[in-house]
Amino acid sequence: MSSPSSRLPGIAALLFATASWGSLFLVGKGVLQHVAPVWLTLIRYTLSALVFAALLGLRGSGGWHKLRQHAVPLALHGFAGFGVFSILLFVGLSHSVPSHGAVLIATTPITTQLLRWWLDGVRPTRTTLLTAALALAGVATVAGLLSPGGASLSHDTLLGDAIAFVGTLGWVVYTRGAARFPTLDTVDYTALTVLASWPLLLAVAVGMTVLGASPAPDAQGLRLSWQVLLYVGLVPSALAVLAFNHGVRALGAVTGTAFLNFVPVSALLMSLALGKPPATHEIVGVAMVVVALLLHVAAAKRAATPVAPVRVPAPGQRTCGVKP
Repeated sequence: MSSPSSRLPGIAALLFATASWGSLFLVGKGVLQHVAPVWLTLIRYTLSALVFAALLGLRGSGGWHKLRQHAVPLALHGFAGFGVFSILLFVGLSHSVPSHGAVLIATTPITTQLLRWWLDGVRPTRTTLLTAALALAGVATVAGLLSPGGASLSHDTLLGDAIAFVGTLGWVVYTRGAARFPTLDTVDYTALTVLASWPLLLAVAVGMTVLGASPAPDAQGLRLSWQVLLYVGLVPSALAVLAFNHGVRALGAVTGTAFLNFVPVSALLMSLALGKPPATHEIVGVAMVVVALLLHVAAAKRAATPVAPVRVPAPGQRTCGVKP
């Protein structure tokens, strides 16, 4: 059993990762005034691709061989996780508020289980279904649908939340795709999917601009937002991913999943620190989602714990009066 002190680096890494992802919604909301979602996504993963390319270089030539070997499937899964997810998330954020997007991110472990039921026929447990219902109610509460003033909600905000939720399905598809590459560790899978999908992200950004569907950022917009773009590309998109991978390796996947609770919590705390206190229904909704995810993780941890076999004494063996 690991000591508390040996677990501290893993805990710190997970807190850094989830707080970085929470901050993404706050800083991303502002930069969308200058850079369209599709171009923000391209710039974001251009910067992170440089980090991952350097990391692969340090690990030797094996990673580049795997990239050539699995280029197409890696590109498709990477585009689902980084293209569909990021673009739709930023499109939704442009219509909604940061706290809503952060809450939707926290529901992805439960959404993964429900999608697995639909696609693979693996029925989730009753606890999973109940926690999914609680998380869905929490999302609806954050969005204001279950609050007294829900009827006066902006349709634009609801549309943004719906678009962001569809985007999270892209991330679920991406995480499920890791099972298709058993020879890749988590760092390899992340780095190679970013690099393989980058040409697709570039093609989509240029194509949408040519078709008039998304404006390219101008020099003025880039000048006003370059610091935020640098932060988004390096911290939430690269360093946070590496930190999360380290935390999961140190503490386990179940514990890592539990730390996703901190994404909406950190977004609310940062919003409060910036002088924008959350509404009561947002606090209640976040609490519902956090409780749902904690219950879901606790149930998964119990299911993963091996049951000690019952030892049956041999014939004639004394049992100190205890009968099997």
